[in-house]
Amino acid sequence: MHGISQQSVSKIALNVGKALAKKAHLFINMPTTLEDQEETIRGFRSICNFPSVIGAIECTHIRVKRVGGDISEAYVNRKGYYSINLQVVCDSNLKIRDIVARWRGSAHDSCVFNESTIKERFELGDFHGRLLGDSGYARTAYLFTPLLNPSNDTEEAYNRAHIKTGNTV
Repeated sequence: MHGISQQSVSKIALNVGKALAKKAHLFINMPTTLEDQEETIRGFRSICNFPSVIGAIECTHIRVKRVGGDISEAYVNRKGYYSINLQVVCDSNLKIRDIVARWRGSAHDSCVFNESTIKERFELGDFHGRLLGDSGYARTAYLFTPLLNPSNDTEEAYNRAHIKTGNTV
């Protein structure tokens, strides 16, 4: 922005971010009705015929400036830079359905998920489907991960379908 100080731009960005965060629940949400969940499942099934998928989950690191103080090292991720570990769930149309953006870079993906509301909601049975995640997550009844050492054609096909279907996030 030409002619505006960095301090003003930062303040504007912060205010816009806060305003968007207050309205996020209107746009970022998991399908709640059985009809909406089934529609989401059909969308994923159309990709590679993977059944019962309601979302693809992934964590990514958002680089941040060096954090000062006693907790600074907690923001250093496994690749050695300062970050926030952001977890996102998307549907087959790349729509963000759930987001968690409060974890320090050193937090493992499975830790972010284990402490998330989305995990709690799956455990409570709020959803009629499963998530697809990478090997950074533990496999559960509601979260499918790739097989680490596929030993036959069926397991290889599972991994191929998992990767293709999960690439929406």
